[in-house]
Order: sequence, then C-alpha cells, then structure tokens
Amino acid sequence: MSQISLDYVADLYRRYAEPLGVVREAQREFLRANRGVLTPQLDDLEAEISYLLIREYQPKAMAELGTLHGWSTTWILSALRDNGFGELRSFDLMDNAASNVPAELAAARWTFHQGDIRSNTALLPEKTDYLFIDAAHNGRFAQWYIDTVFPMLASGVPVSVHDVFHQRVALPFTEGRVVLRWLAERRAPFFTPSRARARKVNEELRSVKRELGLDEPVHTGRDNPMLFFHLP
Repeated sequence: MSQISLDYVADLYRRYAEPLGVVREAQREFLRANRGVLTPQLDDLEAEISYLLIREYQPKAMAELGTLHGWSTTWILSALRDNGFGELRSFDLMDNAASNVPAELAAARWTFHQGDIRSNTALLPEKTDYLFIDAAHNGRFAQWYIDTVFPMLASGVPVSVHDVFHQRVALPFTEGRVVLRWLAERRAPFFTPSRARARKVNEELRSVKRELGLDEPVHTGRDNPMLFFHLP
C-alpha cells in the first residue's frame, strides 16, 4: 500500500470527487434529519479521508472500535457500499448507533456488537484489513489494543485513531501519546490533517476541496485530530 501523505490524499480527493460529493450530501441530510440525536465525532477532513482510503484500499473486513451515535459508522458503510463489497463489525458499550444507522446502509454489510471490546476480541473479523479506533482515549486502553489487537493484524493494515492531535502534541497519559510512542519506536510514519499539528497539510487539503467544489462544511468541527498509519 502507498504511504499516506498529503500528495496521496490530494490525489484521492481528485479521483473520487464525484462519489465523495454524493456521500457528503447524504451525510449532510443524515445529520439534518437526526439533529439533536446524533453528535458527529469526525470532522469533515478526517471523515472524508476515511472514506477515500476505504475506497482506495477496498478492505473486505473492517473493525470499528467505538461508534457513539454512528456518524463514523455511516461514513465507513458508505465507502463499503460504493466499493460494492466489504463487511464492518462495530463495537461500543452503548447501542445508539444501532438505532441511528440507516437500514439500507447496514443491510448485509454491518454487524454491531454491544459490549466492551476487551471482552469480545473473538468477535473481531478473522482477517481484519482496516482498523478504525474511536473509543476510550486513555493510555491504558491504547496499550491494551497495541498488545492485544495489533498482533492479530497483518503488517501493512491501515489504522485510524481519533482524537490524537487536538493540540500540536498529544497530551501525557492519553491514547495518542501511547500510540505515537509505539510508532516512533518502530520508526513508522503517520499522517494527520490536524489543524493544530499539521496546519500546512490542513490548508492544502482545504484548497483542494475548494478546487473541487467540496468546501461547504457538512459538519462544523475543524480540529480534524485523527491519526492515520499502516501497521509496521
């Protein structure tokens, strides 16, 4: 798989601009229809990049740790639908997403498991080829999935971790600090569209979106703190 970089992501925006535009409008309507019920956790850039990477990598079996109200889930399922194949298994302590995700997106491609993933690792796909993490953001949970889930995955599997770079550096004792240390020890690169950490990347991608007519916000959040990398 190609390394995730500014040039790579910008190229994906250009190649998938048309279907991404369709999904953006669908997500805008989904959010409008569920205002007061659904609290989006992903900002636009990180949601769109997630969609683009899934379209490009074409995973067959995805795992999502943490769904909250289902905003990230619907972005993921939209990408799998547009690929024409792929399965998502999602895990959360609360079942809000199960009530919010549209049936037409969920059908034949989504399984939701309510409960603590730490007690349910046997329910992960046998061969997960994309891992999306937006659950507990403390260092202890990060160390758990580094020690338990990462060894279950093949080298090169793409991983997304949310809420890492709300500031320029990840705060002590947080999930982000633990994951970044683990990556640094292995000299593994990462990508983020975070405005706080990578302002130039953030501005360049916003410029690409303006060029493509994709700049009207779907969700008003602007931090985009997600971390993207391939397992070393």
